[in-house]
Amino acid sequence: MTRCQRNCPGTIEDGYCDTCGMAPAAVPAAAPVAAAPAATPMVVAAPFSEPTTPRPRVNGSASLRSSSSALSTRTGGSRTSSRAQSRRRFGGGLVEIAPLVQADPATAVMVAGEVPESKRYCAKCGTAVGRSRGDRPGRTSGFCASCGEPFNFTPKLVKGDLVAGQYEVAGPLAHGGLGWIYLAVDKNVSDRWVVLKGLLNSGDEDALAAAVAERRFLAEVEHPNIVKIYNFVEHDGAGYIVMEYVGGKSLKDLLKAAAAPLPVDQALAYVLEIMPAFAYLHDRGLIFCDFKPDNVIQSGDQMRLIDLGGVVHVDDQEAAIYGTVGYQAPEMAVAGPSIASDLYTIGRTLAVLTTDFRGYQSTFKESLPDRGSFDVYMRHESFYRLIDRATRTDPAERFEDAGEMADQMLGVLRQVLAAGGEPRPAPSKLFTGEMRTDPHSDGVRWQDLPTPLIDLGDPAAAFLASVTVTDPAEVLTLLGKSPQYTLEVRLRELRAHIDLGARTGRFTEAATFRALLAESAGPDWRVAWYDGLLALATGDHAQARARFDAVWSALPGELAPQLALGFTAELAGDLDAACEHYDVVSRTDPAYTTAAAGLARCRLAAGDRAGAVEAYNRVPGTSSAFSGSQVGAIRALVRAHPSAAVDVDALTTAAQLIDRLTMEAAQLAALRAELLEQALSALGRGTAVPVAVLGRSTGGFAGERDVRFALEAAYREMARAAHGPEKIRLVDRANAARPRTRT
Repeated sequence: MTRCQRNCPGTIEDGYCDTCGMAPAAVPAAAPVAAAPAATPMVVAAPFSEPTTPRPRVNGSASLRSSSSALSTRTGGSRTSSRAQSRRRFGGGLVEIAPLVQADPATAVMVAGEVPESKRYCAKCGTAVGRSRGDRPGRTSGFCASCGEPFNFTPKLVKGDLVAGQYEVAGPLAHGGLGWIYLAVDKNVSDRWVVLKGLLNSGDEDALAAAVAERRFLAEVEHPNIVKIYNFVEHDGAGYIVMEYVGGKSLKDLLKAAAAPLPVDQALAYVLEIMPAFAYLHDRGLIFCDFKPDNVIQSGDQMRLIDLGGVVHVDDQEAAIYGTVGYQAPEMAVAGPSIASDLYTIGRTLAVLTTDFRGYQSTFKESLPDRGSFDVYMRHESFYRLIDRATRTDPAERFEDAGEMADQMLGVLRQVLAAGGEPRPAPSKLFTGEMRTDPHSDGVRWQDLPTPLIDLGDPAAAFLASVTVTDPAEVLTLLGKSPQYTLEVRLRELRAHIDLGARTGRFTEAATFRALLAESAGPDWRVAWYDGLLALATGDHAQARARFDAVWSALPGELAPQLALGFTAELAGDLDAACEHYDVVSRTDPAYTTAAAGLARCRLAAGDRAGAVEAYNRVPGTSSAFSGSQVGAIRALVRAHPSAAVDVDALTTAAQLIDRLTMEAAQLAALRAELLEQALSALGRGTAVPVAVLGRSTGGFAGERDVRFALEAAYREMARAAHGPEKIRLVDRANAARPRTRT
């Protein structure tokens, strides 16, 4: 492949760079690239929108918090047909999405510009209007019986109309919350397809204000995942916004076509693609306000936000607020739009896409059903927690910004995909790796759990990076010399107090310091994390579970809190719960070898020998813990459950694993000795033992004499590496194992 020459690390594929999306800067003479034909625009199958109700703003607006996470975006620009076909992976490249069939945009025009009676609502108060009574059909124009507001659902433009002397109308596409949407041809710019978005009613002041707002600032919005505003024109006393034509299908169309909820991985992948657009808008003080499945379209290899009619400046006190019942945040009517209210609509959209969410615009218009209501929530608890946090009633309890929510969505997506059997590891941005990776250890230590990473934006971050000592007393001494006593310093100090308490057995100082810290830190998930560690260190498993559970709810895409919950459940004797958490963690990221070991221990305790071996085998061969995991698997095969007889097939498998291990001779001999002791026990019970248990490739069965000689050899090999009393003990065991002979 040819490398891109535009200061870009990508390569040229199908005539375009796979990173920046541009054509090559210079075509090599030896291999000219023919110009590819332009792709035919894809058809817009724009659905009728659900009622969109303007809400007046009352007293102030929420403050804007800038996005803290940089989000990658797809590059805009046209693609060849073959290129659009080849780029079909959404959600961080994890989910393959089928390409849409391209079609002529003109075929999307409605045959008759009519709004179904069931979709006719007053633009001012939301009351149903234009409905039939008996044999009399509903009126397409008139006045609302509730508030007197005029309505007119008849298209103002017809095919052939020339708007502003430039845009020739092809016909209506759909009727949305702010009025009719038309397809047109721009006669001044190469006959390109454009969309004209009209007002709901020329006399509707709120709708007119919204259109004016679009004209004022939306023309400056430039993002590959957001529809482009070209112009604002007037025609016969009505205003129209001229927008980029975006071909494709909306998420609502895709949901209808599926005739069932979308798979969770697919829904997450779709929405993840437009999260950079939300971050872009929020960074510029803009709130989308009316996000729902109708307003995002799959177009080629991109997802695009459309219908910007509800976008407002976060500090605009006068703008009319548009939203849709069932998606709009409950505080919008009083507090106004905010980043948190936009994230709420994203959470509600995910809920609607993935479940048969009946009553989301009535009974559950401001709440979620219980987790047990849907199987998808039961199978993917992290997904439920993601939606739950995004749609909390209190805006302060939702995600901080689009960047944080996108990070957690991606983590949840990895867990969902890994449930299908394929690991989806990725480094955490918030936690270190586990502190110990000894998978065949029988111990469960809270000290082995990951640690929250230092916030690099903290003023004392550089100082804390220089504190490399591990002794907690020394750590406390050094922290006392910190030039700034920041939150990160206090958190590090709390961890040192916990470590010191674990050493001395006295946790009074740790508890006192934690109480003081809680007053100044507020509801920070890191405080909850260290609360959980303190509870584990003191043996308070119920408190530890509660605090780690709170961290999981705050960070549903992170594996560390689930690993901590697995540790806690195992220590508390709840092996079923421990297995669930360990399984998710080790299946998603096999690098968490303590999770695989914990899962194996819990399964073995329940008599599931095969399940324990499967857990150990999750550790990848490239891991430094691989040999240890294989030792664990061998011992799981060799050590019979108290209630079960010796399994000679398991012993044979263990012997094969031992033969493949690369370890010191004494360590291998120790494993063989354990295996041969069990083989000898099986022979004593009258069970035949295959000769393969002795590490031989020939068939047949081994006799007691053969097993004893092999066991003797194993003990003597162990004795060669031992010293003192241990050497004598092993020699005695070798002599005891040796069969009686004449020599």
